[in-house]
Amino acid sequence: MNPKLQYWEERVFNIVEKHEKGNLPSLIFDVFIIILVILSVVETVIESYKDIESSYKIYLLSFEYFTIYVFSVEYLLRLFSAPAKYKYKHRGIAYLRYVFSPLAIIDLLAILPFFLPMLGWGDLRLLRLLRVLRIVRLLKLKRYSRSLGLVGQVIAEKRDELLTTLLLAQILLIIAATLMYYIEGEENPHFPNIINTLWWAVVTMTTVGYGDVVPITGLGKLLNGVIAFLGIGIVALPTSILSAGFLEKLQEAKKLRKRHTHKNAYPYDYCPHCGKKLPHE
Repeated sequence: MNPKLQYWEERVFNIVEKHEKGNLPSLIFDVFIIILVILSVVETVIESYKDIESSYKIYLLSFEYFTIYVFSVEYLLRLFSAPAKYKYKHRGIAYLRYVFSPLAIIDLLAILPFFLPMLGWGDLRLLRLLRVLRIVRLLKLKRYSRSLGLVGQVIAEKRDELLTTLLLAQILLIIAATLMYYIEGEENPHFPNIINTLWWAVVTMTTVGYGDVVPITGLGKLLNGVIAFLGIGIVALPTSILSAGFLEKLQEAKKLRKRHTHKNAYPYDYCPHCGKKLPHE
């Protein structure tokens, strides 16, 4: 292995990854990327105002070019330093591990809408859709926020419970749509079939209630009330599961801090990086 190449991979890795205390270049890099992400999203919002976009098009376009350039360089630097992040014997595996990691895919989507038109790929509708993908740049902030990382951890740990509530909601939607169709299908033109009736079930169970599709019979109105009442509980279930998960994580973090700061605690009982208990004699 080339020692000089390995040295530069480590140097780049220590800058582009989340900074540690005392690492000034990494701190400057992180702050710069965070500010650029926020400004790029602001620029996307400003472009939606046609009068402003037409008056300042050259400035907005120049800023977009600058943003794409910086994010492209960032992506290449992270790819270059992948062997320092993933300690594999074969460098190719480290590169592939980074390319297919969730954050790397987000980084790629953040710059992809710019390069595809230059390659002549996609029609106008596809290119307009790809431009919308610029908003995924907000997800790049996940690297720099513990809170966003915590969201991902909670969702991953509670995925079984969340999938269960999602399945329960889908079952209730089908049952509600089927019942309403057979109750009002012959009298109400808003319910011509079960698929169309699903729209009513969705807006009722989520308590949105647009009012464009409503039952007209007494039995239909009764069913509408029951589904709306059940919907409150169904919608609240994922919220309560995520809230409980957050509280558990916060309690774990609080206990970890107490263990690390306790005067009589053995200093190497817990790993300072992952918090797991370390075996010792």
